[in-house]
Amino acid sequence: MRDAMPSHVRLIATPRFLATGRSYEDLKFSMRVSPQALGDIIIETCIAIQIALRDFIQIPQSEKYWKKVAYEFQEKWQFPRCLGAVDGKHVQIKKPANSGSRYFNYKGTFSVVLMAVVDANYEILMADVGKSGRISDGGVIKNTSFYNSLIEGELNIPPPERLPGSNKTAPYVFISDEAFQLTDNFMKPYALSVLNNEKRIYNYRLSRARRVVENFFGILVS
Repeated sequence: MRDAMPSHVRLIATPRFLATGRSYEDLKFSMRVSPQALGDIIIETCIAIQIALRDFIQIPQSEKYWKKVAYEFQEKWQFPRCLGAVDGKHVQIKKPANSGSRYFNYKGTFSVVLMAVVDANYEILMADVGKSGRISDGGVIKNTSFYNSLIEGELNIPPPERLPGSNKTAPYVFISDEAFQLTDNFMKPYALSVLNNEKRIYNYRLSRARRVVENFFGILVS
């Protein structure tokens, strides 16, 4: 009976494959592992990583944790009552066989979408990957379990509270760009056609806070 593949080989091969997109045939030369074995151990290792990290990457389960997220957005990015910055990133793929234009996106490539909610520290709170790149970000988010739980009121989001230094009451919200739909718990920038001084300041603050999700994708790619 052959010896099992050492764990350090699995942990080197899997991130290298995921990060570079190299084929098994190409990867076999640097890993000294057959393409057939790589096909097995990379899938097995991805499943093991997902199981090991599922308790570390999850949507907050209590009002207390949500308030902690909002406090950090207020302290670091001066945007109160923010529960996370939301955006999607197209992950380029080869056109799947017999898929037609299903995965063809507005950039002229084929892709799936990585949708993420990120906190003030560039740490991921929610990830959903695999939706067709043909669908807009606003459409992708509506097909996630996160959004369904938000609409059904199952996320334990704190009730509206007064804004700091103000008598106005405001809900806790997620922030996004123009591609997403405006709701009670989803905020996006004002359109350029309606800007005044106050709205321009709001857009600046929102864009500044929302930058964490753009930076997160940059960190992930690098």
